Amino acid sequence: VKGEKDVQFKVMYCGICHSNLHQLKNEWGNSTYPVVPGHEVVDVVIEVGSKVEKFKVGDKVDVGCMVGSCRKCENCSVGLENYCPCQIPTYNGYSLDGTLTFGGYSDMRVSDEHFVVRWPENLSMDAAPLLCAGITTYSPLKYFGLDKPGMHIGVVGLGGLGHMAVKFAKAFGTKVTVISTSANKKHEAIECLVHRLFLNQSRS
Repeated sequence: VKGEKDVQFKVMYCGICHSNLHQLKNEWGNSTYPVVPGHEVVDVVIEVGSKVEKFKVGDKVDVGCMVGSCRKCENCSVGLENYCPCQIPTYNGYSLDGTLTFGGYSDMRVSDEHFVVRWPENLSMDAAPLLCAGITTYSPLKYFGLDKPGMHIGVVGLGGLGHMAVKFAKAFGTKVTVISTSANKKHEAIECLVHRLFLNQSRS
């Protein structure tokens, strides 16, 4: 590893987000090739820098959508690095040394330990999509207090994010209504996700 606080890990699992496809095809106009996507990454530590304190070789860890920030601004000082104007994305970005960042479809990667999170031992490593679709739905449910048993929650759409939202809301003990323009999602919502309410909103 290069830095004293760097953690090197072997990639074990990586999910794919539709944003990865946008970047691969340069559909947002900001791709820098070669692009190696992937920001839902679960890994095993294989080497640590001399001053790494939180991790050791063999630990299961994960890295989300960013691997760096300025660590000095107001947002960084209160743990909101995702709002840092100098944040470094996990892939298709530039590290502080000017090198291009590569995502989870690599074999091995290195990150500062500040942006590495311990993966729970009781959670299967193939649950990597929790690092994107999972946190994208879990965070607002918690932030806006929509996690109280007995509350009524509406989830619009039953795609990747919708599935996660329904599962989290159900785990919180809320009563969930799935709202979809696709009538064929009714079986999945009621039978597979065990929900009693489904609204089919036709397109106008």
